[in-house]
Amino acid sequence: MTTAQTPELDVQPTPLALLLLGREADPKSERGVECPGDLPSPSDPALVERARAAKEKLGDKVFVLGHHYQRDEVIQFADVTGDSFKLARDAAARPEAEYIVFCGVHFMAESADILTSDAQKVVLPDLAAGCSMADMATAEQVAECWDVLTEAGVAEQVVPVSYMNSSADIKAFTGRHGGTICTSSNAKRALDWAFEQGEKVLFLPDQHLGRNTAVRDMGMSLDDCVVYNPHKPNGGLTADELRAAKMILWRGHCSVHGRFSLDSVNDVRARIPGVNVLVHPECKHEVVAAADHVGSTEYIIKALEAAPAGSKWAIGTELNLVRRLANRFAPEGKEIVFLDRTVCFCSTMNRIDLPHLVWTLESLAEGNLVNHIQVDKETEAFAKLALERMLALP
Repeated sequence: MTTAQTPELDVQPTPLALLLLGREADPKSERGVECPGDLPSPSDPALVERARAAKEKLGDKVFVLGHHYQRDEVIQFADVTGDSFKLARDAAARPEAEYIVFCGVHFMAESADILTSDAQKVVLPDLAAGCSMADMATAEQVAECWDVLTEAGVAEQVVPVSYMNSSADIKAFTGRHGGTICTSSNAKRALDWAFEQGEKVLFLPDQHLGRNTAVRDMGMSLDDCVVYNPHKPNGGLTADELRAAKMILWRGHCSVHGRFSLDSVNDVRARIPGVNVLVHPECKHEVVAAADHVGSTEYIIKALEAAPAGSKWAIGTELNLVRRLANRFAPEGKEIVFLDRTVCFCSTMNRIDLPHLVWTLESLAEGNLVNHIQVDKETEAFAKLALERMLALP
């Protein structure tokens, strides 16, 4: 469980605010996807100077982390950029920084709090910056799932493996039950380790990363995988199905990566002859199977860095990153496009904008701690145990 400390505000969202955040659902996408269209106009340029001044006043007391999916207006103030786990580790490596400002989403700030010292304060500029995938698995639902596995007589054979994109509560559950955390880069290593400990894996909360790793990277069949749906009695599975399965996949997904479809792949190949399709393993299995290359955010960046001039790429990941990479590599003659025709940013990532960052930095510069993310000690201990098992993977 985490707590966040911030001044009490009695503010009701205006119709304009709701419009800018986006509330139109895409019927072709999985549950949880919101596609607000293009971003609002850039913030007042004066905010750039305010952010710079506040950050300069704080000096070494503040360390700003920027996730790859953040807006450019925020990324420009990041001391380091990266994926969620890399950033959490970077924060832990800066013990002199009193304040860690995490420009990302809630579970990332929790992970940073778990890995940093008690003397450091982790701050999330907007407490509403959550993650639809992480929210698809609650502590109560996962505890009920474990009861179902126990009743089916398979719990003792099951090792939980939880994706980094999960809440501190889910990481703690994983630690309590002898499991480990994984990232999209080391999911195969985590699963290899888990199958050395037990006969089955409960993979939380992203079914697609679990399925793609098991089938594509480990040679399992789709029949080896079953999906546990927390909204159905017994997860929608029989005891026999649980006994037969090797991979018990939680019914969760990324709201951005889940929108890419086989039609997206076929369409871009028809539009751009010779295009290389590169997707994140959080995409659906049929998309991953049809792609030319599959890998984590860091893999995507490195693949484009190594790509020859004049090559063409369609990228299946969050649009802020794709646009940034397209601009970065355009001078080298590399054509980089978004895999899907429909513009779709991560709406919760985009809640961290320049006004929120300015408010955060100015508050800290004035000595006011805002939006402090704290994981309680018991949850932290078990979550850290699961993270340490991952760090010990060969």
